[in-house]
Amino acid sequence: MLHTLLTDNPLILLFLVAAIGYFVGSISIKGSKLGVAAVLFVGLGFGAYNPEFNVPQIIFEFGLILFVYSIGISSGPAFFKSFKQNGLRDIVFIVLMLTISACIAWAVYYLFNFNAETVSGLYAGSTTNTPALAGVIDLVNQSNLSDKNDIIQDLTVGYTYSYPMGVLGVMFALVFMERILKIDYSKEQEILKDKYQIDEAIDSMSILINNPAVSEYELRDLKKEFNWKVVFGRMQHQDGQYSLPTWNTTLKVGERILLVGTMEELEKAQAFLGVESDKKISHDRREYDSRRIFVSNHKIIGRTLSELNLDQQFSAIITRIRRGDADMLAEPNMVLEQGDRIRFVAKRKDLKALAEFFGDSYYASSKVNIFSFGLGIAIGLLIGTIQFTLPGGISMKLGYAGGPLLVALILGALYRTGPLVWTLPYSVNITLRQIGLTLLLAVIGLRSGNTFVESLSGGEGLTIFLGGVIIACLSACISLLVGYKLFKLPFSLLMGFLSNQPAILDFVSSRSKSKVPMIGYTIMFPIAMIMKIVYAQLLFLFLQ
Repeated sequence: MLHTLLTDNPLILLFLVAAIGYFVGSISIKGSKLGVAAVLFVGLGFGAYNPEFNVPQIIFEFGLILFVYSIGISSGPAFFKSFKQNGLRDIVFIVLMLTISACIAWAVYYLFNFNAETVSGLYAGSTTNTPALAGVIDLVNQSNLSDKNDIIQDLTVGYTYSYPMGVLGVMFALVFMERILKIDYSKEQEILKDKYQIDEAIDSMSILINNPAVSEYELRDLKKEFNWKVVFGRMQHQDGQYSLPTWNTTLKVGERILLVGTMEELEKAQAFLGVESDKKISHDRREYDSRRIFVSNHKIIGRTLSELNLDQQFSAIITRIRRGDADMLAEPNMVLEQGDRIRFVAKRKDLKALAEFFGDSYYASSKVNIFSFGLGIAIGLLIGTIQFTLPGGISMKLGYAGGPLLVALILGALYRTGPLVWTLPYSVNITLRQIGLTLLLAVIGLRSGNTFVESLSGGEGLTIFLGGVIIACLSACISLLVGYKLFKLPFSLLMGFLSNQPAILDFVSSRSKSKVPMIGYTIMFPIAMIMKIVYAQLLFLFLQ
């Protein structure tokens, strides 16, 4: 009865697999969780139970598009910023790292006498990259091959057997190389703290000015001279009156000022300005008050704080911005995104006008501009249909994975074009990404369960698993050695570069006890996403 119901109603089947998979993925075993990847394994179980269980192809394509587009939109700014900050060093290393893993996959092809589709699946699985697998499947679906279903099943089997080692094998390689290279994280963190914002906890401090030399500087000169990463908040004059400073303000002995920043930066500023005051300026809210409001006004989304000219319209200062779960210091070049929560200090009479200026609507800050969202995806899909001819006469397309991702990276970096805002609210982006990946994994699992069981019972699965071990572990060890010794990259950053999957990122962040791996992950992710999609398709095309 149930089996007939699920066969006749693919949408019930799809959401049942997603629900069970999510539940299984949330179960913690010795501190580790499968996460959304469990949806794939539950899908395999359902597909193995009944080969007739299936869902329409368009669901797979829709999930893929949602996933890659949402990632591209959020990663675009960091992707292009990495070029400016680090030149080509990080980019060259990431491309080299991915090339090494592709070459090892090529060698595994000859070592075990696999077919092209199995090796392509092995490469995608050992790098835990679902879009790479989806890109090859998309390539097969658009080809003139007669045995498409068999090829897709072999692709998925290779991916499924190698995926666990794409996570566990990389973790093992990281710990192994950490011991071989004798990494001292505390020493490395001390060296890196000036280059990377390792401690992002934002705090505040009221300072009593007692250094006469301070009066020789305007605030803009203090900022330039000492390069403090702080925001100057409200100040109290010697007569007890309060005001908000401007860049032209000169501090005097006996005055108090509120500073916002990391504790380390606050202590640097306090050492020059004076002593920490027992009287907290922020506690007095008779004339000035502090509020958090949502950014929902589409006219200011995608603008930098300096472009708003806030001080010319209101007596107000933005001190920090909360995006997702992170608090960030309100720097002049920071770009506002829909759904940001800004914290500011302003005159009480200006609070209502400021709320209207920024929007302050949770409902509006969570909405998607369907016009820009749909237009961006349509442009990406159009780019994906363009055929490229590679050396040797081999043709390929970016397809549903590469086209939307490439366009999303560019649009995400632009933020907006005139009145058109391309970016998505943070919460919406996370939701779309999760839905897209869940749909992808459920469909792939359902279609490949039967083949997976047949490979396992025939003994072929062990050989494929071994191939995944070689690709994941060997490429990780070589990449770490080359990056640390040849490129002179910090090991903490390298761990972020090799974090193919969120579970690995959590693991390395806890080992390094810093946020440097997250920075490496942010730089790596969009580049690796594109390169893995391309390499997986190249392996399939050249070995076919």
